[in-house]
Amino acid sequence: MSTYELEIFEQTSDYSELRLWTGGGPPKTRGVDKAAIDQLIGMVERDYSQHAVAQKVFGAPQLRDLGMKLAAFLDGDERWLTPVLDRPAGTTLRITAEGRLRHLPWELLAVDGSHLTVSVNAPLLPVRAVGTNSALTAPVKAANRPLRVLFMATSPEGVEPVLSYEAEEAAILAATSRTGADLVVEESGTLEGLRFLSRDYGTGYFDVLHLSGHATISVNGQPAFLVENEFGGLAYATADQIAQAMAGHWPRLVFVSGCLTGNAPDGGAFPSMSESLVRAGAPAVLGWALPVGDVSATEFAAELYRSLADGQPLDRAIVEARQHLYKHKRGNWHLLRAYADRSPLAPMVTPLLTKGRARIQIRPADQEFLDPQTRLSRVAARAAFVGRRRVIQRCLRTLKQPYGSGDAAEALVLHGMGGLGKSSLASRLLERMPTHQRAVWFGRVDLTRFRELTTKVEFPTMEQQIEAAKLLDNGQAPLLVRLRHLLHVDGPLGQTPCLFVFDDFEDGNLDERDGGHVLSPEMADILPALLKAIRDTGSSSRVVITSRYRFPAPAATTIVVESLETLTGIEQAKKLANLRNLRPGSSIEPDIRQRAINAAAGNPRLLDWLDLIVADPRLDIDSLITAIEEEADRFRRETILAKNLLSSQTPELQKMLAKVNVIELPVPADTVRAVHDHPDATIHIERAVQLGLIEEGIDPETRQPRYYVSNVLRPLIRPLLTDDEYTQACAAAAQSLYELWITDPATPGPAS
Repeated sequence: MSTYELEIFEQTSDYSELRLWTGGGPPKTRGVDKAAIDQLIGMVERDYSQHAVAQKVFGAPQLRDLGMKLAAFLDGDERWLTPVLDRPAGTTLRITAEGRLRHLPWELLAVDGSHLTVSVNAPLLPVRAVGTNSALTAPVKAANRPLRVLFMATSPEGVEPVLSYEAEEAAILAATSRTGADLVVEESGTLEGLRFLSRDYGTGYFDVLHLSGHATISVNGQPAFLVENEFGGLAYATADQIAQAMAGHWPRLVFVSGCLTGNAPDGGAFPSMSESLVRAGAPAVLGWALPVGDVSATEFAAELYRSLADGQPLDRAIVEARQHLYKHKRGNWHLLRAYADRSPLAPMVTPLLTKGRARIQIRPADQEFLDPQTRLSRVAARAAFVGRRRVIQRCLRTLKQPYGSGDAAEALVLHGMGGLGKSSLASRLLERMPTHQRAVWFGRVDLTRFRELTTKVEFPTMEQQIEAAKLLDNGQAPLLVRLRHLLHVDGPLGQTPCLFVFDDFEDGNLDERDGGHVLSPEMADILPALLKAIRDTGSSSRVVITSRYRFPAPAATTIVVESLETLTGIEQAKKLANLRNLRPGSSIEPDIRQRAINAAAGNPRLLDWLDLIVADPRLDIDSLITAIEEEADRFRRETILAKNLLSSQTPELQKMLAKVNVIELPVPADTVRAVHDHPDATIHIERAVQLGLIEEGIDPETRQPRYYVSNVLRPLIRPLLTDDEYTQACAAAAQSLYELWITDPATPGPAS
């Protein structure tokens, strides 16, 4: 695209001058008086706020009229826009202006009723230039590799609406699937996490920083991005604070995808967040001038990165993304603002078939979780995973905690009943730690299978792989000694951190004992040795275990247990949006759809199964749903397990579950004790958690455990209470929660 420079500057208090550089010879100049400028600004600000903020009508005639008046102002009697319209490849118009003129909606520019920025033949890209109007810097060379994007979504507790950041990540992955893109996700949503990740990868590694979340204008008029604190609570980040976190490690593009990030407060009296980031060192920044819908923001990002990954120049990629919104009649198409310094808006990477182009080295983590028989993935693909944000954040803190800190642990256990997504969560953690090699085992593992480690991990050299195989095959030395040599700083894996994953651990690696579970004889040799070797060598490698049951940690080792809860309402809504047949607006009969959702009881695996079942035209769907509701074995395998576990417990523990069952949301331990007034209440809670009969989560604000009876158990335990006992449990729960959540302001209320 050709580049023109437009400069509007005030010569006197009553007179301004416009200068247009077209790339050849001196600039065109003309004057304009202040009254005409004030009239234009007043008219645009009045009409644009009335019609654009609401974003109600696509192609509103008021917006076309505004665009034509803006174009007439630039065109003047000398017809300055004529050369722009004659450029078939399109034009980038760098606009240098101050105050209110700078922040007019130049994206609306229109001639003969057609908006120039979405023109098919000669599109125009307005860029608000930051810096002096000097010669552009030297060309930037495109990297001969796939696009690299650092993606950080923020979702603080209590901030509504909760954005579909998972859908945005999935859309970017889908859009760049042909050429490939290295999408690294910063999961904490904190400035500290952004600081560490950008520093760890270093300057020049990422091409794009994508920040997704809410933004606002603070009471002092300063733009702020809503980020998270270390516990997921709300924190505010100014442009200066984001710049401090980046510490000069700027990529070629920063996309601050939040409402008002491209808006200059007080009519241009203050710079927008996007402009401030360019002034802080970012070469180019994109932001939204006004509130923008989740769908439009996601579609724009996907199309933008599709073009960039294809090797398109940045200016062309922005144009194509905007054209996509316009073509699909998105009313937000004109709200994207581009700010940039004097750097060329050139391609970031080379096209796909460029000779010698590097490939992405890490394959999707879901391919590590293949069924041994079908060779199909048993977990949610990266693009289909939703929810579990706080759990993921806690798990990553555990896995990344260095030795020497008080919270360091060798292993993480993901615990909960079947179908809650333990394996999918493990896969998600692998995706979020691309710096670690992966070794995944499914089901029973003995020493023979454990030796497969040498084929699962990619060693730096063939010599190191051979050395590792010799160590593991050497039956003369204890396994602990061999693993110490393997993980030692000078050993084969000393410089290669790994995540060792034991999936479905209860299947062959645990034995029942005294009503609980302990390691099987084979695993009692492997797991303690592996954990102690990690501890003794100070290795960055860690162990991840998924298990239905808890088990004692081996002596002299540290294991952190993370118990999964049933999907929350928000998480289930996101899950349903990804399902072809159970999502809102599907062709499935609404009554059948809702019955199927209720039958799944918030269990992700059951939702997936039911989504397939309700679409099969060969089945009697109504009868099948009825059978599921009656907990037929075929569809509710977890219920059979739950029945056996429940019947083997003491009557007092069963009664506790039935009483807690009256509360249909996670509650603190104090409320459990309030409804189950028994001297062994704490023992009963621990026992039920260990067996997965009650879900134990972590309250994101208090960091204390909270408990919830699994939906699978509800129909089994309601009959255990008489009507009087049920009423008493309800009263005790209500009284306890009133005292905790209403009269005690320090205790947070229920999570959405």
